[in-house]
Amino acid sequence: MIELRRQLRKLRKSVDEKTRKEDGQRILHQCQKNGLFKNAKHIAIFTPNDGEIETEDTIKFLKNNGYFVYLPILVEEKLKFAEMGEHFRKNRFGIDEPIHTPIMGAKQMDLIFMPLVGFDKNKNRLGMGGGFYDKTLSFKLKSKNYQVPKLFGLAFDCQEVDYLDSKPWDVPVNGIVTPTRFIK
Repeated sequence: MIELRRQLRKLRKSVDEKTRKEDGQRILHQCQKNGLFKNAKHIAIFTPNDGEIETEDTIKFLKNNGYFVYLPILVEEKLKFAEMGEHFRKNRFGIDEPIHTPIMGAKQMDLIFMPLVGFDKNKNRLGMGGGFYDKTLSFKLKSKNYQVPKLFGLAFDCQEVDYLDSKPWDVPVNGIVTPTRFIK
């Protein structure tokens, strides 16, 4: 799994800037086409790090259309979500986190868009290996009554693999969005 993660990270980092920008626009289009923002108000997303897919167009769209936009912040070994503002600081991994804005828990989000290292056609996902999203969202494994937050992985098409083994602690996503497809 470590070698697969390394290969997929290298692959997504190799995507050129023009393609990265265009694919970010296609991600927004796929989300709109599939009605992912419908009935949502509080939406968590990420800013790209380590070659992750571009989210700038989606963030602009959300902010311009009255959605509350949040970014993940690391609190010990779990994630909270801080409303996106003007000021940021780097966390221990060098990722920008909003400061001086309201902080919410995962249960208060309507949608959470997650970065992926890899995925398969069964919506199994491979993250960076820290387990932060799984730890944060473990409440969804304990009860199927949680309709929100809906969880969607965002990735380049090239990050798809034939098969990923799912572990008992892996929180399933509602779908995977790529520039060309929506896997639900």
